[in-house]
Amino acid sequence: MTFVSKPRVHHPNLPLNDLGLTRRDYEGSVSTLCAGCGHDSVSAAIVQACAELSLPPHRFAKVSGIGCSSKTPSYFLNRSHGFNSVHGRMPSVATGANLANRDLMCVGVSGDGDSASIGLGQFAHVVRRRTNMLYLVDNNGTYGLTKGQFSATNDKGSTSKKGVPNLYEPIDLVSMALQLGASFVARSFSGDKAQLVPLIKAALKHKGMAFIDVISPCIAFNNHSGSTKSFEFVREHTSSVVNADLIFGQPEITADYAEGTQENVAMPDGSTLQLYKIDANYDPHDRIGAMTYVQQMQEQGQVATGLLYVDPDALECHDIMETTARPLNELTEETLCPGSEVLAGINQSYR
Repeated sequence: MTFVSKPRVHHPNLPLNDLGLTRRDYEGSVSTLCAGCGHDSVSAAIVQACAELSLPPHRFAKVSGIGCSSKTPSYFLNRSHGFNSVHGRMPSVATGANLANRDLMCVGVSGDGDSASIGLGQFAHVVRRRTNMLYLVDNNGTYGLTKGQFSATNDKGSTSKKGVPNLYEPIDLVSMALQLGASFVARSFSGDKAQLVPLIKAALKHKGMAFIDVISPCIAFNNHSGSTKSFEFVREHTSSVVNADLIFGQPEITADYAEGTQENVAMPDGSTLQLYKIDANYDPHDRIGAMTYVQQMQEQGQVATGLLYVDPDALECHDIMETTARPLNELTEETLCPGSEVLAGINQSYR
């Protein structure tokens, strides 16, 4: 097996951000995912968002679990700290990294199988603890690495590539995030770069638990006319706040449509993607309203995209636990072991 490395030489006049870095400085290794995979578009959106915000790559901690989506941290921010954990356990590692060093910007990348099945309990608790991080799910409704079984987010009635329907109700991670206390909740589409990049930028700047569910079609196993996670279906059934741009394994497909409107986009495989953008009157500060809106859209067979909810005055885990402002690896022995008198005072406080 051979892997193609990215060329070290690039155009000398690439634009620089405020740190003097180019977009190339935020990239990672060459992707080994299927050509046209939506996950690569999500990685590209993360690269663009970080470069435009002029964020220092070495101040990032990127963590993931297992699955196609969890491979993607290798494809962005190659100068950052990274950890690929076991299946469904990314939230624990992200929580530990964040508590140990609050100065790091934590990005957790997961998939629908990684978060909505074996990692569902971990997902619930990292949200309710309000860990200060961006939790991003590449959601394709299928287990791509194990040849296309339905995941827990696959919609009831959606069919497999062989035409077999899914018999079970889906787990909606957006609704769970809203209910469990995430202070920034959004949904987007991997092909909607004009929407996804601003959402990621806002999430990275948000203080608190920021969750983004990205519908990212699996072109190998879940991009056919019976799937509700295909490029065609999402294009036809999405409601979002911004515009769309799609990178596919064939000629690029783009969509540009107004807020509060629906767009049907024909895919090369004969399927149709249905998108609907949230209109300008939508209130993203109403948590209950957001939950109701998401459920109503699901009942209508629509995928609501955009910034669904944000709390500008949210508390995060460090605020709640009153942790030290200094990273744990910078604490001195004197601070960690202040002596018997301090210990006695702490013990007395529990009596």
